[in-house]
Amino acid sequence: MLQQAVQEIEPRDGTLEHLRRAVPARRARKRHAVVGMAAAALFICTAIPAFVHVSNSAGSAADPSTVGNASQAQGGAAQDKGHSSGSDAPDGSGGSAKENGKGSGKGKSEQDEGATGGGATGPAPSASVASTRACTSAELGGTSASVASPDSSGTVYGSFRVTNVSGTSCAVTGAGTVGVTAQGAADPSKVFVADHVAGDGVTGLPDPSLSVTQMVLQPGAAYVVKFAWVPSETCPTVSDPSPSPDPSPTDNTASAGGTTTEGSGTAPQLVTADGVADGSVVVSHTTAVGAPSIPTTVTDACAGTVYRTGLLEGS
Repeated sequence: MLQQAVQEIEPRDGTLEHLRRAVPARRARKRHAVVGMAAAALFICTAIPAFVHVSNSAGSAADPSTVGNASQAQGGAAQDKGHSSGSDAPDGSGGSAKENGKGSGKGKSEQDEGATGGGATGPAPSASVASTRACTSAELGGTSASVASPDSSGTVYGSFRVTNVSGTSCAVTGAGTVGVTAQGAADPSKVFVADHVAGDGVTGLPDPSLSVTQMVLQPGAAYVVKFAWVPSETCPTVSDPSPSPDPSPTDNTASAGGTTTEGSGTAPQLVTADGVADGSVVVSHTTAVGAPSIPTTVTDACAGTVYRTGLLEGS
């Protein structure tokens, strides 16, 4: 009866083409629905553990807004510290929330130290020359000089000391000058001044790298300029131009006709004395602002070179 009821029913024109298009489209919609459901399930499986983890975290590094953002929730610096501390526990446990909070606080302090200069703990730098006013000649009034005896090679070492006698800090903006003055038998054309440099052979002076040309002096502080006199020639040997009489003169007597006749007087015995000419070199230091120091004298010096250092910190 059913067959007879529908026996006369026929499909409309284009029904076959419609079925050929509709069936694949329906299958595609089913596939999209399945894929969407799988993606939603994966998202839920990922978000729930992240939410549980963030809700159990303590400290300022815990941010609930990062739920669902897997890269930020797993890649934060504070969370890495908490994971490493938990995995290193002897019993293999993941670590408590308190331990995680400590790790987060430590990470934050390290970040703050990096932002303020790498966490340097050294003393603050002293005032620079550029930010300090220059010393005046009156402030560099405390000067003194010293010279030692010659060493085995004849080199003579000395130094000048200049003190800031004021009550405030000031800057020395130059190394000043070292001058020499030849006296007596010293030859001015053979007396020179040179800067102490590496390789000049004057081993008694400090290394040139320790010298500076500018320095800030605190009240009562001093700088030192050292020098070395290296002779190139000895003082010449000279003869005394005025011969001296022998201390025991002889009488000139003659005998004539049995009588004794005295001569015209005593005849002195003349001698000549040889010695070393007296020569010396006066060494002086003048500061960059023109304040002179007390000069010092190198004796038995006729030809050579004065090697000087720059500014050295006074002890």
